[in-house]
Amino acid sequence: MNKQNFKGQQGGFTLIELIVVIVILGIMAATALPKFNDMSTDARIAKMQAAAGAMKSAAASAHAAFLIAGSPSTGAVTIEGASYTLTNGYPKATDIGAIAGLSSDDYQGVATGAVTPDTGHANCKVTYTAAAAGAAPTYTVALAKADC
Repeated sequence: MNKQNFKGQQGGFTLIELIVVIVILGIMAATALPKFNDMSTDARIAKMQAAAGAMKSAAASAHAAFLIAGSPSTGAVTIEGASYTLTNGYPKATDIGAIAGLSSDDYQGVATGAVTPDTGHANCKVTYTAAAAGAAPTYTVALAKADC
């Protein structure tokens, strides 16, 4: 091997190649940034969908406990060691958050039945309305991207 052939060659990148790579990375970052910015809204919507599912599941579980207890006239049932008085066999709006396991650390309005993700998104909410006589409770889910 002739060592003189390798002396004139240097390893590495030229300044132009580095600039081109930086420009390409900048373009890729600029197109990806709006996608990451929108993820917080999607996360709030998913959080509220989880709250709606928890409320529905809690209401169904409470109603099942009510039926298993023989539909007591007082409406009192014990769910996970806590006693609740149900209305028409379903939880009251003031109790649904506790039965569903929703925490006031994670949601606003847990004790009212109208749950929001935080104070800055009051129109992004799930509302539980207690059951009327002979009917199941109703759920109003308002999760528009503009509100969340």
